[in-house]
Amino acid sequence: MIGAGGLLRHTASRIFALLFMMAPAQVLADLPDFTELVEQNHKSVVNISTTAKSEEVRSQPGRPGPDMDDNPFGEFFRKFLEQQQQNSPESQEQSFQQEPRPDGLQRQQFDSDSLGSGFIVSSDGYVLTNNHVVDGAEEIIVRLHDRRQYVAELIGKDPRSDVAVLKIEATDLPAARIGKSSDLKVGEWVLAIGSPFGFDFSVTAGIVSAKGRSLPRENYVPFIQTDVAINPGNSGGPLFNLAGEVVGINSQIYSRTGGFMGLSFSIPIEMAIDIAEQLKENGAVSRGWLGVIIQEVTRELAESFSMATAHGALISRILPDSPAADSELRVGDVIVGFNGGYVDKSSSLPPLVGQVRAGGSATVDVIREGEKVTFDIVIGELPGAEELASSRLPSPVKVSNKLGLEVAPIDDATREKLGSGGVEVKVVSDGPAKTAGIREGDILTMIDNTHIDNIEDFENSMNDVASGAAIAILVQRDQGPIFLALTVE
Repeated sequence: MIGAGGLLRHTASRIFALLFMMAPAQVLADLPDFTELVEQNHKSVVNISTTAKSEEVRSQPGRPGPDMDDNPFGEFFRKFLEQQQQNSPESQEQSFQQEPRPDGLQRQQFDSDSLGSGFIVSSDGYVLTNNHVVDGAEEIIVRLHDRRQYVAELIGKDPRSDVAVLKIEATDLPAARIGKSSDLKVGEWVLAIGSPFGFDFSVTAGIVSAKGRSLPRENYVPFIQTDVAINPGNSGGPLFNLAGEVVGINSQIYSRTGGFMGLSFSIPIEMAIDIAEQLKENGAVSRGWLGVIIQEVTRELAESFSMATAHGALISRILPDSPAADSELRVGDVIVGFNGGYVDKSSSLPPLVGQVRAGGSATVDVIREGEKVTFDIVIGELPGAEELASSRLPSPVKVSNKLGLEVAPIDDATREKLGSGGVEVKVVSDGPAKTAGIREGDILTMIDNTHIDNIEDFENSMNDVASGAAIAILVQRDQGPIFLALTVE
């Protein structure tokens, strides 16, 4: 005989057990079935290998490439691939070959060594992949799902976005359907097909982890971050949504071992298609350029600029002979909107600017002295890397004397080099300036939205600054211009 309490406990335990048994089935029912998606779309994915000088084919840091030396499973995969080569009927032609050269150098060829992936974007043979997959290649081999192989022509490549366009002489090819990465939502399921470690047409799935990611030295690509397993050999392959549409090109991974760690980055397909069209039409890519040096807006800087929240891109310098120099933009402006796009962080601005063709007009929203101002600006063309680097002269700095500073005039050579005036910080004693990070040798060029050209300007600015006020100061350093926020005692 079971008492009332025992009956309740017995009933509860049975209900719990029943729910526990049903849970896995319910979870499985909620998971997507990728089989039909793969069946309908895998034929548009290709394997890409190259013939190149050994010294030219190297993995780039953070990119899935052929180098497996740092991978814990590298030896296993290397032996596996060697065994595949030996068993292949074309192993004599595809094995490593040494060709004697008149200059005494040896050139290694490895036709069968898979470097990456790609996908067909038109039935007449155009293929998209990564620039780093084909960079330095003497010959590019594209292999289709049915094992047909073609020597591809390199139509064009763009290192800044890591996109390359290939063309093979074939017709009636199964082209991938192109979707919109802008419609992706964080948490949405996505799927990748590629050739990791040479395993052709491998399928991996995951979710979108974030959108609009900016990576070091990749300022003009708002990457899609996923946790899809991407490894060396996946480079250049497509990222699909559940509708079977390509929404990105798998380009980079973050890894300490050379293998997958849950941080994969894909180029948005809209950007890749636009770049591909430019490469096909002009052989080069035109990107918009403002000509400003920007920095993040901290909470302290936001307070000094009378902003309710910290967001936007703070202009710390305007480069000479740039579109910004010919516009209404000023140092100290915080860009919060560009062409209708919201600028949340400083890294949000370059991709928005880069999407505008040179010569086009764009609308810029800035916060200036606590007020929102909107105006139009004509966008220029992004210079080459060397030309751009040469224009980034040492940067300006801001500071005040109630802050525990002693300053001195700058000489004519420094003034000419900076292209502006300012005062040099000679001594930094204990006080707000030291707390804010101002250093000896900094050149102060702006204090609380007031430009500092000489000692007189500096002294006047000190008289105008109220005790307890939160102000921003612009300083020039060898690394570039930077705004610092401090509170006057």
